[in-house]
Amino acid sequence: MFFIANFEAKKEQNDMSLKDFSKKIFSPLVFGNLIALVLAVILVLAGLWYWMAYYTRHGQSVEVPNVKDMILSDAEFALGHVELEAVVIDSSYNRSLPAGTVLDQLPASGSRVKAGREVYLTINAKQTPTLALPDIADNCSLREAEAKLKAYGFKLGPIEYVPGDKDWVLGVKCNGRNVAVGERIPIDMPLVLVVGNSDVSDEMEDHEWTDGEVVTDADVLTGDE
Repeated sequence: MFFIANFEAKKEQNDMSLKDFSKKIFSPLVFGNLIALVLAVILVLAGLWYWMAYYTRHGQSVEVPNVKDMILSDAEFALGHVELEAVVIDSSYNRSLPAGTVLDQLPASGSRVKAGREVYLTINAKQTPTLALPDIADNCSLREAEAKLKAYGFKLGPIEYVPGDKDWVLGVKCNGRNVAVGERIPIDMPLVLVVGNSDVSDEMEDHEWTDGEVVTDADVLTGDE
C-alpha cells in the first residue's frame, strides 16, 4: 500500500509539473515573444531581399550609348544621362583627332547593362608621344632605314641627297637639325634621311673645295682662282 501511495503521489507531482510547464510555454507573454521574433525575422529577410534587388538593379538595364569620337566631357555627360559611369583606363594617340577624344569604349555601344555600370574609355593622348631614334645613321641602307622607322611609328619626310655611297643613310634630321641615336622625337615630326647619291659623288670627283667655293681641274690648269 505504501508503494502504491508513493507511486500515485509521484505521478500526481509529474502531472502537475507538465501542466505548469505547458502553462508557462503557452502563456500570453511567451507566445507573444515567439510571434514577435518570427515577425522580426520575416521583416529582416524582406528588407534584405529588397536591398539586394536595389543594389543589383534586379531586372533593370540600360543601353550603352555610342561615345566614340566624343570629347571626354561630352562622353561623361552622355553616359551619366543613362546612369552609367565613365572611367578612363588607357590612352593612345591619333594625330588626326583632338586631344581627349574617346578612341574606344567597353562595353561597346548598343550593349545592355545594369544601371550604375562603369564604361571603360580609351582617349586620345593630350601630349604627342615620343620615340627614341634607333641606330640608323651610317648603319643602314635607305630601304632598311625606311622600313625600320615606319615599323617604329615614325613619320618620314622628303629625302635629302648628299655626296656619298649610293642609297646609304649618312644621317638623320628633324626640324632642320641633325639628331643622334637615342634622342626622343615626337612621332608627328617628320624625319629627313640624309642619303648618299653616287651620281652626285661622281660629279664632285673632279672638283676641289676652296674657302667654300668649288674649283674645277680646268681652273687649276688655267691658273684661275
